[in-house]
Amino acid sequence: MTVAIVTDSTASLSSADAKRECIVVVPLKVIIGADTFVEGSAELTSDMIAEALADFVPVSTSRPTPAEFAAAYEQAVADGAEHIVSVHLSGKMSGTVESARVAARECAIPVTVVDSGQVGLGVGFAAGRAAAARDAGGDAAAIAAAAVRAGEATTIALYVDTLEYLRRGGRVGAAAALIGSALAVKPILTITDGVVVPLERVRTSARALARLETLAVEAVQACTNGYSIGVQHLANEAVAEQVATRLATSLGVDSVAVDEVGASIGAHVGPGMVSVTVTPL
Repeated sequence: MTVAIVTDSTASLSSADAKRECIVVVPLKVIIGADTFVEGSAELTSDMIAEALADFVPVSTSRPTPAEFAAAYEQAVADGAEHIVSVHLSGKMSGTVESARVAARECAIPVTVVDSGQVGLGVGFAAGRAAAARDAGGDAAAIAAAAVRAGEATTIALYVDTLEYLRRGGRVGAAAALIGSALAVKPILTITDGVVVPLERVRTSARALARLETLAVEAVQACTNGYSIGVQHLANEAVAEQVATRLATSLGVDSVAVDEVGASIGAHVGPGMVSVTVTPL
């Protein structure tokens, strides 16, 4: 059976990675002020997001419509797919997975929609595990199960300069933002049950980043059969590179990949964010 794999642009897959792994990416949209941009297009950069947030220009995101998913599914059918596995970011943080489900009901072939319960690289790694299961000859059920397992097993530790941007977007409770501001702490966040939650509070940026690295190393040590790891940031490349270099040394590997987070996630985490994502093989 020929199985197509679809994901969304929050997965942080480059066009080259998506092409190599034969994964179709359906983009979200980002609204800056009165202008709407397609995530992944050349006209939208993470720097634009960082500048708009810093200048208090309204920034929001919009999920793909069911019609946009339907178009991607129809193309997969035209390309010979007999089943589709569609892997997306947490349904508790976006309506993207619901749009995919609406489109799936009208598709000419079966579509299995997977809520990865993750964001960013966590979604990308889940989609990658689905692609690996497909390439190993797995059927649609095995492919979807691989994505589900990856999402459930992923560890993400996320440092933000402030919870204000998450509070603005409704992604973390106002009370948590107030606590962080009142204590002048640097929060480390994680994803639990598909939502962003505070993990730890540290007094300084340096300590927060050091703790981020420790948490990532602990997550890797718990992986018995290998792992995928990546560092993401928004307008904080130098610091992200330093974190990646120290992680590579701690883990005894040549390097740890660093990339800038997609605009749709960047709109909610704000400038200065650094995260590390670990997914077991």
